[in-house]
Amino acid sequence: MASRALGLGAALRQSALAPRTLRNNAVMRNVVARRSVQTKSLPPSAADSILNEQRLKRPNSPHFTIYQPQLTWLGSIANRITGAGLSVLLYGFSIAYLIAPGTFDSTHVIEAVQTLPESVKYAGKFILAAPFSFHAINGLRHLAWDSGKFLTVKGAYSTGYAVLGATAISSVVLTLMK
Repeated sequence: MASRALGLGAALRQSALAPRTLRNNAVMRNVVARRSVQTKSLPPSAADSILNEQRLKRPNSPHFTIYQPQLTWLGSIANRITGAGLSVLLYGFSIAYLIAPGTFDSTHVIEAVQTLPESVKYAGKFILAAPFSFHAINGLRHLAWDSGKFLTVKGAYSTGYAVLGATAISSVVLTLMK
């Protein structure tokens, strides 16, 4: 609109569309358009070897081992591992009960646990209580995130430390229960 007000519209179109000296001058066109890269024809079979050489010179993608561990991704990995572990235990015991209900009923399990020393009982209770507590409490954290709360970096870290603290306390409480 400013070019129309100044009367430059026709002049701009003419300069953009009209051939200029550089476009018409063959010598100048060859100097400007000449590339410094030389090309040569290769057989099609050479394409694979060239591609493999180029791939060897490329840098590797960053791997998670080069990054400093962060609470957010360690918590995510731990949540997945505890969930998978608890699922394996649940389905394993369920399948064992379906296969041999007389061997894996509650009476036989209680009798087997009673014969164990106290230290093994407490260790076993802690090994079961810690992943259960972490997975349950971290599930509450995810429910809070789903409701739109604690979505900032500060909120993620504060809830992460709260999950770790609550997991430690609830694991000890569950372990010491009679």
